[in-house]
Amino acid sequence: MMQRVFKRTLATVYSGRPITAPVVEGFPGAVGNAPLIRLKSLSDQTGCNIVAKAEFMNPGGSVKDRAALWVVKDAENHGLLKAGGTVVEGTAGNTGIGLAHVCRARGYKCVIFMPNNQSQEKIDTLRMLGATVYPVPVAPFTDPANYNHQAARYAASLENAVWTNQFDNIANTQAHIESTGPELRHQIASRGWKLDAFTCATGTGGTLAGTALYLKESAAKTKVVLADPPGSVLFKYMKEGKLERTGDGSITEGIGQGRVTENLKVALEQGAVHDAVFVPDEESIAMVFQLLHDEGIPVGASSALNVVAAVKVAEQLGEGHTVATILCDGAQRYASRLFNKEWLVSKRLYDAVPEDCRHYIK
Repeated sequence: MMQRVFKRTLATVYSGRPITAPVVEGFPGAVGNAPLIRLKSLSDQTGCNIVAKAEFMNPGGSVKDRAALWVVKDAENHGLLKAGGTVVEGTAGNTGIGLAHVCRARGYKCVIFMPNNQSQEKIDTLRMLGATVYPVPVAPFTDPANYNHQAARYAASLENAVWTNQFDNIANTQAHIESTGPELRHQIASRGWKLDAFTCATGTGGTLAGTALYLKESAAKTKVVLADPPGSVLFKYMKEGKLERTGDGSITEGIGQGRVTENLKVALEQGAVHDAVFVPDEESIAMVFQLLHDEGIPVGASSALNVVAAVKVAEQLGEGHTVATILCDGAQRYASRLFNKEWLVSKRLYDAVPEDCRHYIK
């Protein structure tokens, strides 16, 4: 009797959910093909399908695994990087983590320059992966001491080394033209939906630009909306053509900009980005906890910002639409901040945490 029940259960499971997980070659082969999650609570709230690419399920834990792999392959293809060479990058953390993984898998050394205001979890992860990490004082892009410029100078001082230049290297955009965009379109079509809008924040601009450029060619009626945190110039640039900051600064990491990067510029010049929304930190923090509490999905603040933006866009469009976004990474890389009462109070963000979610804070 037990054997018959067991066989019937197996038949039910496998007939209802096809097994599609492929066999891949090493870390690089596992990058991409992130699931698309329909966020039920927010979909019910808006009357739309709010869906998000679960990029935290990449093998290195973030959407930046895609850019990391593509910029290294691009350097190899152009003869800039040979066996045993060194990859150098300026990064707020996630691209560096992706690069550290790729370098381990392909036999390169990895050196990372990053602003010294990033989470300790990211620094610890980079060092665990064997990267050399130089946290440096925060400086604007116009300052020679900016972490990107320091990375460029360091790479130039070495033999067989490359500065991957994620902000202005359009191999970053190409990663999303070739992977994120096609995946998203296929996943949406598999449910019989039409993708009405796509939104996400931009740091390097690669994810937004590459996905937008792909959608422009394959799904021309999809509205693409740039999501922007406080302290960034891009919201006002999209709305008024002015490179002026909105707000004073943000607790989000790796997003927002003080300039238009080459990656973003390509998409803007081709008219692939149509609008922008501004998301205050209070709304991002509230969404961090809402996603954890209602969906069981722990994400970082930049992912939460993207979801807030998706809700705003859905409310603008009205019921019956499908809006997609990106869950960049998980909350684990920010736990000592986002779930720390002392830190939240110091940033005047504790009151933004919904009362029924405060038990998650230590």
